[in-house]
Amino acid sequence: MTAKIVVTGIGIVAPNGLGTDAYWKATVATRSGLGVISRFDATLYPVQVAGEVARFTPSEHVPGRLIPQTDRTTQFALAAAQWAIEDAGVDFAELGPYDAGVITASGCGGFEFGQRELQKLWSEGPHRVSAYQSFAWFYAVNTGQLSIRHGARGAGSVVVGEQAGGVDALASARRRLRNGDLAVVLGGGMDAPLSPWGLTAQIPVGLLSTRQDPDRAYLPFDAEATGYVPGEGGAVLVLEELEAARRRGAPAVYGEIAGYAATFDPRPGSGRPPALARAIRGALSDAELGPSDVDVVFADGSGVPCNDTAEAAALREVFGPRGVPVSVPKTMTGRLYAGGAPLDVATALLSIRDQVVPAAAHLCEIPEAYGLDVVVDGPRELPVRTALVVARGHGGFNSALVVRAV
Repeated sequence: MTAKIVVTGIGIVAPNGLGTDAYWKATVATRSGLGVISRFDATLYPVQVAGEVARFTPSEHVPGRLIPQTDRTTQFALAAAQWAIEDAGVDFAELGPYDAGVITASGCGGFEFGQRELQKLWSEGPHRVSAYQSFAWFYAVNTGQLSIRHGARGAGSVVVGEQAGGVDALASARRRLRNGDLAVVLGGGMDAPLSPWGLTAQIPVGLLSTRQDPDRAYLPFDAEATGYVPGEGGAVLVLEELEAARRRGAPAVYGEIAGYAATFDPRPGSGRPPALARAIRGALSDAELGPSDVDVVFADGSGVPCNDTAEAAALREVFGPRGVPVSVPKTMTGRLYAGGAPLDVATALLSIRDQVVPAAAHLCEIPEAYGLDVVVDGPRELPVRTALVVARGHGGFNSALVVRAV
């Protein structure tokens, strides 16, 4: 029998809540964290609304010696990982030297750190550039820093697949645990792309919303959708094999990572259909479930009309018109790139725990043609045992993950 891989710890950094409890309370209350960018002067940018993590003071969450050598994204990751470990009640010091691993996703790397050091290079000279620039900007830095911080010397890796990468990282953790390579994995994703250089790098893709009203800027599946709002944060989870978690007396088992699949869209103009529905079916097949077994879908929710249309078509194809409730909690955080999907997975697990599906914020008019039962106008209490998380990355990445109660 294939081992069941479960989540026993959750750590969250999000625009609408710092820490799991704060995030979940805000999300159930449909309290948004979107606002006008305040961390720097964005008045000259066409994009001025984002999901910023407020009141995050690095010295309260990160050892002082690490602050000068880490970007904001790594500081988020260090805080979330510590909370996840404490939540799981796992002591890494009691594990074998290679029993713990770290697998994270990153879509942006350390934008802000890199910008700061480049400014020093051009204004003060190369002698002023930090030696930490050699790695603080890199996509894999969160994996490396978490590994060092917690003595996790087992297998480690990073996945770069934008939003879909966060699901892929959790799936990679499940594979490693099933193979017996590791006993515990810190898995998830984190991004912090809100800096002058970070925002500049995102704007050319042409998918970001330029509306200046935070309540109307990001409207996935809404008739007035014009693009997405970028955000910062994400989630780090503790994953381990179910029986091992029970033997050590884990305080909680949030749910099982039950199924996964990934596909890649065909090139534009090829005449072949998009591959998202195939990823969803693959994840359900991997979990040995059918569409009728899914209680809620946590949608990718691009907010870009053509992407919303394609996702709605895939959900209709698999589940039928209005065949399953669809939750879009990222309307309260913005799209967090590699951090978005792990945050959706954490949200799905909390929905299973509390039997409530969060509502989307700000949505007013969902076209009938989409055929979706999007949860709006307040959270929906219903039996939730199985949830599907859908994630898509810019460039054609599609990933789907099934979580279910144990």
